[in-house]
Order: sequence, then C-alpha cells, then structure tokens
Amino acid sequence: MSEIYLDYNATTPVAGPVQEEVTSALREKWGNPSSGHRLGKMAKDALEYARAQVASLLNAHPKEILFTSGGTESNNLAVTGICQSMTAKGRHIITTRIEHPSIMNPCLHLLEQGWEISFVKVNSRGIVDPMEVERALRPDTVMVSLMLANNETGAIQPLAAVSQVAHRHGVLVHTDAAQAVGKIPVDVNGLGVDYLSIAGHKLYAPKGIGALYRRTGGPLGRIMFGAGQEQGLRPGTEPVPLAVGLGAACNFVARDIEAEAERQMGLRERLYAELLRLRYSIIRHGDPEHTIPNTLSVSFVGRNGAEILNRAPEVMASTGAACHDRTIKVSHVLAAMGISPEVALGTVRFSLGRGTTQSDVETAARIIGRVFDSM
Repeated sequence: MSEIYLDYNATTPVAGPVQEEVTSALREKWGNPSSGHRLGKMAKDALEYARAQVASLLNAHPKEILFTSGGTESNNLAVTGICQSMTAKGRHIITTRIEHPSIMNPCLHLLEQGWEISFVKVNSRGIVDPMEVERALRPDTVMVSLMLANNETGAIQPLAAVSQVAHRHGVLVHTDAAQAVGKIPVDVNGLGVDYLSIAGHKLYAPKGIGALYRRTGGPLGRIMFGAGQEQGLRPGTEPVPLAVGLGAACNFVARDIEAEAERQMGLRERLYAELLRLRYSIIRHGDPEHTIPNTLSVSFVGRNGAEILNRAPEVMASTGAACHDRTIKVSHVLAAMGISPEVALGTVRFSLGRGTTQSDVETAARIIGRVFDSM
C-alpha cells in the first residue's frame, strides 16, 4: 500500500513551479548580489523580485521584508532584537503558554538575563482572550508575541484584537505566522502586527529560507554581526536561489489560497467523519470554526498516539509538533489547554496539504481502523 502523507504542518514538499524557479536561479543567478558586475546585478534583481513576492502575499512593502534562514531565526531575531532595542522603556514581555520553542526558548533566555515574562493562559480550545493580554500589560512592557496559528491544534488566535489592545498601550506586537502563511489569507495591516515570522518550508518552499516582516520604523537590534546585508540586520551573502524559492512559493499559494483552504477544510471534515465511524472514543481538540483549514488534532482516548502511528506506518502523521515529538511527554500545548495526560497521550495531529486527496483521508481512516481491530 502506498504511503499517505498527512504531516504538512511539519513540512511541505517543494512545489513543482518553485523547483523550476530555484533550479533556474542555481544555474543563472548564482552571482553575489553585492557585486557590481552583470552577474551580481542579476542576482540582486532576483533577490528583490522575490522580496516583492513575499511582501505581496502579506500586503506589505518590499522594504519591510528581511530574508532569514527560516522561522526559528525569524522568531529569535524578532524577540531578541526587539528587546535589545527597547531596554530604555522596560524589560517585560508578554507571550503565551502555547508558543513554538523558537519563541519559548528565547524568552527563557531573556528571563535568565533579568527580563520578566508573562505567559498568558489559553482556554480549553487553545485560544487566548485579548482581555487576558490587556490585564498582563504593564508600563514597562515592550512587546507581545502571539502565534497566529498553533502548530499542534491549528487554533487561530484573535491577533487583530490583541494588536489593538497592545497598541493602545504603546506596545509592539510580533506574531509567529509560520503555520498560517500560505494556508489562510494573512494581511499584516488587517492583523495590525509590527513583526511577522515566516518559515519557507511550511508553504512549499525549500528548507533553509524564511522571512521576517518588520513594519517601517519598527525598532530591531542586531543578533548577528557582519556586513550590511538585509539592512544590516541579517548579515551574510544572501542565498539567492532559496530566496527565489520563497518568493515563488508565495506566488504559488497566493493564486488560489481561499479556494484551496475551502478544499482542505472539506477533506479535514471528511477525515473527522471517517474517524468517528470507527466507533472508537475520540476527542477533537480545538474549535473547527477557529482553526486553520488543514489541521485536525484528535485524541484516541485510552490509546497512545505514537503506538497507533507505529502500527500504521503508511499513514505519515504526528503525535504533536514534529520538531520535538520523539518523547512521550504530554504536549505543552495540550497541557496549557487543560487536557488530561491520558487524553493528551492519545493525540494524533493530521495536517493536510495541496497534495491530499479524498482517497487519502478515507484510506487513512480505514488503516487506523484496522489498527484498532488488531490492538
């Protein structure tokens, strides 16, 4: 039986049109963008065109886009760079208990450096109440970092409302949008954010490339030192073919993002219906009305999610966040939602993508059903 890939939140394949653009750039646009000769100018033009493509997807200005190596670097640059530049105002940050480790760990590092961190709770659906954020604000708060969509449950956060609250108090807002960009429309102006992180490999671009949106005039200190590339904030010779890949991927997903979101949502609900037909005790995490369209997180109560997937190797899914799912510890996201350990350990995250078909979700459910029959 062929394998069924349902782990698109972990990573996506590089889309065909993106592969073509990257290959072309590897062959023809390999010059150093800082060089003044023809090859350098070709590379520079390709880099800036890619920057404009990324900006277009976000409704931003090209000059507000900084290329990075991925979502982790973008998050580190945002959190650490903002704090470095805002110490005169204060040393307090607000984030949540469901963030990705690339937010959590920089915050914990800052905590060791004498900063104060407020970790705002989420409700049982994994969603933050903007009023909780407002209650955590202090005169010395410099930033709020809140992910747009959670990597494990897919829960979409009320970011526009949080931005309004924070800005009323003169506080900057950053969002880790790695799981949202390319799956739902993301408009930096509609969200009201000052900074936004992108991971290329989550939207059909190669690994090793990402971006940070910084609103014009937004303070940001350096965390790397070198030459003046990327406005002096991300030094090093730019990886032009990878940047071209990210730009091409942004163009690729932008063409039909709403129609594709609707298609994946339909498949997600079909998968859930098929799992329910197995007549096994299932709990769905989160609110489907406030979840990115491709993500279904369910617990097979009384079972171990890792064991289920081990017995169904044809179904490639995840027991949590793929970056750190090699242990049997309860997910910090599910724990923050108040999910009991027994229920949390039975959780499997199915995340769909552009390659997912109706046959895939129906077959995956049948395979899992056979696993239950044999357990």
